[in-house]
Amino acid sequence: MTTSQFTGTSPRIEALQDLLLAFTAGEKPKALWRVGTEHEKLGFDRATRAPLAYEGPHGIRAVLEQFAARFGWQPVLEGSTIIALTRDQASITLEPGGQFELSGAPLANTHEAHAELERHLAELGAISRDFGLLWLNIGRNPTVPSARMPWMPKERYAIMRRYLPTRGALALDMMLGTGTVQTNFDYCNERDMARKLRLGMAAAPFITALYANSPFVDGAPSGMLSARANVWRHTDPDRCGILPAVFRENFGYQDYVDWALDVPMFFIHRGGHYVDTAGRRFRDFLAQGLDGERPTQEDWNLHLTTLFPEVRLKSYIELRMADVGSPAMIVAMAALTRGLFYDDSSLREAGFLLRTLRAEHMPELEEQALRYGLKGRALGRPIQDWLRDLMQIAQAGLERLAALNAAGRNETMYLEPLHEIVDSGVTQAERLLRAYEGEGRRSFDPIFTRFGYPQP
Repeated sequence: MTTSQFTGTSPRIEALQDLLLAFTAGEKPKALWRVGTEHEKLGFDRATRAPLAYEGPHGIRAVLEQFAARFGWQPVLEGSTIIALTRDQASITLEPGGQFELSGAPLANTHEAHAELERHLAELGAISRDFGLLWLNIGRNPTVPSARMPWMPKERYAIMRRYLPTRGALALDMMLGTGTVQTNFDYCNERDMARKLRLGMAAAPFITALYANSPFVDGAPSGMLSARANVWRHTDPDRCGILPAVFRENFGYQDYVDWALDVPMFFIHRGGHYVDTAGRRFRDFLAQGLDGERPTQEDWNLHLTTLFPEVRLKSYIELRMADVGSPAMIVAMAALTRGLFYDDSSLREAGFLLRTLRAEHMPELEEQALRYGLKGRALGRPIQDWLRDLMQIAQAGLERLAALNAAGRNETMYLEPLHEIVDSGVTQAERLLRAYEGEGRRSFDPIFTRFGYPQP
């Protein structure tokens, strides 16, 4: 979840045209394009496998304090409460149930993203070994029901906790027990943005299937390979899912603005605190004000962070449809993004491949992806076959981009775990199920011992 920073001096929005600035300000020439990677992990006490509370000698607050004391991260406070950390252009933030998120810096290529993740895991591993903690890179908490999860002490979460359950039956499960990996990337103009947003939306179910890694709910197999994706389908229909307008050829900034204006708000920020505006549309805020307050650019930017479509537009584009997975899978997401979206030929070829997909196809395709992974079907064709084609396009794109590391290797090396899944048809989720059913004899012991971090 984004940790917003507020100046209190943001200019008022005077006209609808001002709303476009959030997007036009992000336009960059290709030479300045970067990729950022974010991922969330679920923390447990290694001995008891209980989720981590905020307070306590080895709680989330103590972990944040250790990052600051030992590794030079700067605390972000809400009152006297540490809610995030920053270092250079990266941040560490908290989801409502204590999911620990690294929001990486915008980086030139996947080699840099890999180095950033390695550094983060080394720092987290050092603290976790001292504290007796264990982290799972998994899309949904496998064992702990939401009713037993701790809440992180952030003001905004209290408002969301009240409002979201009125919109979706699994909204609290989203807040407390899910983990994703996402990538953030750039566009050069409105047309480029539209092409990339359209491709991202069309590819979303395929990436969901490829990254499926959440087969358990409340201590048992769920019958789904991505229970996280299912949670998002039952969180808030106003702000989640696929935007049908994206599939129109003339889609542009104004279409996204029109949609965002009618999504109910959560809050605004005034006097150092969040003010509950849940359920009120930004369009009405703009036209009439709210309790004497008039909207500012900070209000609009804050509202944009509370929209949760599969592909989100801000001053950059975010791909948000993937379960978090192993470190190799996290890095692979950056490589896949660059290979598909940053090479002109790949962007064109991938768009042509998915050209027949429309908004009306998405619900069934999402269902196939989250339940069956690569064994699902899309428009009569196996998802595995669609992914073979997408992977070939991404592979060729990275070869053309030709970003080399010190050993002279390009970024295709990071696609290897994705190729393995596509070739075998076996997702991370199915590997977890095999460990649970076979080696674990319907036990979560191998899930924690084999897939938890850090290893003893």
